[in-house]
Amino acid sequence: MPYTEVSGERVPIRMWAAPDEVEAAAMEQLRNVTRVPWVHGLAVMPDVHYGKGATVGSVIAMRDAVSPAAVGVDIGCGMTAVRTDLTAERLPDDLRRLRSALEAVIPVGYHAHDEPVDPAAVPTLREADWSGFWAGFDALADAVRPRRERALRQMGTLGGGNHFLEVCLDDGGAVWLVLHSGSRNIGKELASHHIERAQALPHNQDLPDRDLAVFVTGTPEMDDYRRDLFWAQEYARRNRDVMMGLACRTLAEQVPGTRFEQWISCHHNYVAEETYDGVDVLVTRKGAIRAGKGDLGIIPGSMATGTYIVRGLGNPASFNSASHGAGRRMSRNKARRTFTEADLVEQTRGVECRKDRGVVDEIPAAYKDLESVIEAQADLVEVVAHLRQVVCVKG
Repeated sequence: MPYTEVSGERVPIRMWAAPDEVEAAAMEQLRNVTRVPWVHGLAVMPDVHYGKGATVGSVIAMRDAVSPAAVGVDIGCGMTAVRTDLTAERLPDDLRRLRSALEAVIPVGYHAHDEPVDPAAVPTLREADWSGFWAGFDALADAVRPRRERALRQMGTLGGGNHFLEVCLDDGGAVWLVLHSGSRNIGKELASHHIERAQALPHNQDLPDRDLAVFVTGTPEMDDYRRDLFWAQEYARRNRDVMMGLACRTLAEQVPGTRFEQWISCHHNYVAEETYDGVDVLVTRKGAIRAGKGDLGIIPGSMATGTYIVRGLGNPASFNSASHGAGRRMSRNKARRTFTEADLVEQTRGVECRKDRGVVDEIPAAYKDLESVIEAQADLVEVVAHLRQVVCVKG
């Protein structure tokens, strides 16, 4: 059996990670999932680690219920990658200038655009119906109504933490653009609103972990959450689309005549309606991508360890899922205490990126070994391409 099965209360825990190598707090989070009355199954990816509210790298299938904390506060966070027709030789000699040009058009950290991006001015965007999408904002929870203008200006922004935009080369020398981001502040506020609402419901008072509070099918609370959840997931996808469109336009300005040949996108913090064992379930992937048979996915490492483009093998034991990245092996605070700017400079040698104290918590050594993570899920995905970054933009 390619995975390890650990006993749980209602369902077993299927693990594509060595149980004795997973921190105790994360294992306890996972055991608590198996105690939730609505749980149908639980799969754990090789990048698993402790997470706020629920374990990162967990795939939870529930019958007639969903836990908003098991999605996470960055609803719809995920990846987008675009392969260009460029090869390494055609990139500008001055990669710092290219990084600066990308940073000039895509706000990072807490910053937003001064004015909302006009999609018509970004010719590579795939989506046409923007008015219909924004009309859905008016139906969202009252708690976020004052955030419309902010959500408009944050559309097409990167954020901070482990979010990034990169220029990469595959093993054949082809140039790719790769980015990682989500639903920004609007997703966070929607998630926080619904997590608090779920925790107050009577049916959640006896759960082993209040962070696993659920909404139940057929209730107004579930209907409200699904409406806001799916809108936020769409916001996240469009946010990546806008950023990628801006990045493509910027690269084409630097290298005239650039064409963009393949566009791949996947969420890794989200909910999907799927069927397993003849049962309709709501599948929550927090730090996991869908890896149904033939699905293309993106699994990044860190600032200097590259990214894998993969194709799903459709393994139902994992609920058609795979890891979302390398996964952290130490907390941000521990990374800041352990490493210096000099360590960051050394570990990101050859990559045009920030090398200051502000991103030491993102140092490659704070993450698990990406190669081992890929090897551990050989029955979940096959590798299509390996990319290594030459430019990395972080907030």
